[in-house]
Amino acid sequence: MSYNAPLKDMLFVLNELAGLKQINALPNCEDATPDTVEAILEENAKFAGGVIAPLNWIGDQAPSSWKDGVVTTTKGFKEAFKQFAEAGWQGVQHPTEYGGQGLPKLVATPCLEMLNSASISFALCPLLTDGAIEALLTAGSDELKSQYLENLISGKWTGTMNLTEPQAGSDLAMVRSRAVPNDDGTFAVFGTKIFITYGEHDMAENIVHLVLARTPNAPEGVKGISLFLVPKFMVNADGSLGARNDVHCVSIEHKLGIKASPTAVLQFGDHGGAIGYLIGEENRGLEYMFIMMNAARFGVGMQGIGVAERAYQQAVTFAKDRIQSRDLAGSAGPVAIIHHPDVKRMLMTMRSQIEAARALAYVAAAKLDTAHHHVDAAVRKQNQIVYEYLVPIVKGWSTEMSIDVTSTGVQVHGGMGFIEETGAAQHYRDSRILTIYEGTTAIQANDLVGRKTVRDAGATAKVILAEVRATAEQLAASKQADLLAIEVQLTAAAAAMDEVVTYVANNMKTDIKAVFAGSVPYLKLAGIVLGGWQMGRAALVAAEKLQEGVADISFYQAKIATARFFAEHYLVQAQGIKTSILLGSVGTLALSEQQF
Repeated sequence: MSYNAPLKDMLFVLNELAGLKQINALPNCEDATPDTVEAILEENAKFAGGVIAPLNWIGDQAPSSWKDGVVTTTKGFKEAFKQFAEAGWQGVQHPTEYGGQGLPKLVATPCLEMLNSASISFALCPLLTDGAIEALLTAGSDELKSQYLENLISGKWTGTMNLTEPQAGSDLAMVRSRAVPNDDGTFAVFGTKIFITYGEHDMAENIVHLVLARTPNAPEGVKGISLFLVPKFMVNADGSLGARNDVHCVSIEHKLGIKASPTAVLQFGDHGGAIGYLIGEENRGLEYMFIMMNAARFGVGMQGIGVAERAYQQAVTFAKDRIQSRDLAGSAGPVAIIHHPDVKRMLMTMRSQIEAARALAYVAAAKLDTAHHHVDAAVRKQNQIVYEYLVPIVKGWSTEMSIDVTSTGVQVHGGMGFIEETGAAQHYRDSRILTIYEGTTAIQANDLVGRKTVRDAGATAKVILAEVRATAEQLAASKQADLLAIEVQLTAAAAAMDEVVTYVANNMKTDIKAVFAGSVPYLKLAGIVLGGWQMGRAALVAAEKLQEGVADISFYQAKIATARFFAEHYLVQAQGIKTSILLGSVGTLALSEQQF
């Protein structure tokens, strides 16, 4: 159950697909040289594989516990988090002015993947802290920034996001938590928040809660929600910690997976009101919280890729070690199961989806770096739009993929996969939450349809599809059998997605339920097509490298073979998904409530 970071593939994607050299050339990205980035990733791989990965199984068997309001994390987590913080991993992508390393998101992304491969339960704490940091950087006052950011970025303190309440679920219009103004400019916060990841723990000396609540005269619905910073311990003017604030953990959840990550029920204001500080302006809380949510949604997509990679590595190891049955082509005795065609099919299914999702996510990260740092405002704007289009796909498709891949990992193990001691089942259980929290797949799909496709009549999607077609043309020009096979499927898949984008943009006003009945299939289609695009690009690079006579022939041959597998097993699904979107709403919506 060990983990070895796939550094070779990560560096290939960073350099050849995501354009690390181009990112390195942007203002304020000069430190992200290829050599420096490779050294950072190598150190992160040692930490993730050597320190965090061994805790994953332990955390599943001996989860975090709650007693009398105190949460004790799994043995070893506190010490590992101290090492994580002291090594500066929390601050990789955050500003140097607050103690971060100021590196591009593209550099932080493989680090995030490695941490999640090592242990999703552990990685959730820094992931939520990243979101809190982003929200404060964007909307926090100078006073709040100076008082909180340095300690969050150093890992001395951690952060949470408090949205959901017992009656609200994903419908934040139903948030009832109250924030009553105090005479000194602070607010007294009252209410109950549920599903708060690392809402209470023993790994850091303070926890900074970002909380959605309503002020007394706020409008109804989402337009009346404000965002407040509520620390576990009050912070004195000199930066030292003061009295305990009126926020307490009343229980933690018992869960299917990610058991070492404490999911808290927090009670605010049972003893007079938790002291909170308004972030930004009143009634703009949801807007600010979306900054956290977008950062977290991308991060959850990386969780999907991370846990899928861990499951794949374990499945490959098992398939090479497990001796059973003779080779179909004939053998003197039983062979390792990796020689059996269907086991190879399963492993290629896992491998190809992970590589496609990884490439798409890293390319998305590079888009955001370009949006932040490019000198040309028009280029910044266009890259921001493309990044925003890709986020729900990275989140939704990568996490749905992780469930398929970790399930396949159990299947590769056969009956042993159903036995907890092998560890295959843990990856499957851990992945199951990923399509739910930070917005279900349906919520990601609704975002992809409403905010990302319909808002510009599909223009952004069509711009991306033009790039997909350009890659297909390069594949066609290659005259190589494998690349031509990829081109055939990529061209057809791009045409299918183009039809769907047009359908979505044209039918939103006339038949909104029909459009949304196909929203999740549309998201899946976009993931497959855009992931296939990256696989096609990878195959082109690999073919060029082989022509140049590189030393590592096996790696580049495998790149091409994996890309072809993805094309002929996944891009071929595009036509069927298109049909289900264009025609399938009739069946989806046919039955009345009473008929179910």
